[in-house]
Amino acid sequence: MLRRRQLLQAGAAALASPAGAAESTAGTRALVFDVFGTVVDWRSSVIRDGNRLSASKKLEVDWPRFADAWRAGYGPSMDKVRKGEMPWTRIDALHRMVLDRLLKEFRIGGLTEAETDDFNRVWHRLTPWPDSIAGLIRLKKRYIVSTLSNGNTSLLVNMAKFAGLPWDCVLSAELSKRYKPDREVYLMAADMLGLRPNEVMMVAAHLGDLRAAKAAGLRTAFVARPSEYGPGGKADLKPDASCDVSAVDFVDLARKLDA
Repeated sequence: MLRRRQLLQAGAAALASPAGAAESTAGTRALVFDVFGTVVDWRSSVIRDGNRLSASKKLEVDWPRFADAWRAGYGPSMDKVRKGEMPWTRIDALHRMVLDRLLKEFRIGGLTEAETDDFNRVWHRLTPWPDSIAGLIRLKKRYIVSTLSNGNTSLLVNMAKFAGLPWDCVLSAELSKRYKPDREVYLMAADMLGLRPNEVMMVAAHLGDLRAAKAAGLRTAFVARPSEYGPGGKADLKPDASCDVSAVDFVDLARKLDA
């Protein structure tokens, strides 16, 4: 009976940490994390602050729809910078450009400049997913853990302070004056950490981010966040060939990386 139980346990361990995954992650020294959606729950956080604004200003707004529209403007505005249609512009400024448009679209009036600026900074105070802090604490015992986000540096620092995120380092695409998925962002991260690209693992809930990181020579880990975009949203749910490791959350990732 004992022998049978040992065999079953060994089989379960093999399924949880296949040999191929162990081989593909050997030599990893640092983990760099996408932040919006992967580490923090941007959607619920925007809805939360929107509801507070409604209470204080007596507004009637569909905040889930507003949050989705705000996030939907993120990619196209970055693409204008990436394609040279706009000069280098920080995410805070891009968020504000989208916000100003949405305030008109949703017919939200009566906000002072200070109130509008504060609402725009909701992206500085996003709430982490329930597993994020515990998983990062485990992972940093064995690896360097850092952001690698399109969010500007001040945003990421303020978010870490607000949410208690235990980063060893805060790296932003801003340092390269590029935006992911440009190759230069991933190579900048490895260079700033004094590591080769294959010693760095990109962790993200977005397959596009992981594919670009893989093409730049980084290792990759996929963590699914099914509720990132709300009901009927477009979150990536399954890993593909770009992923060296797949985990259900950060604690599971720590276990799979022996942290």
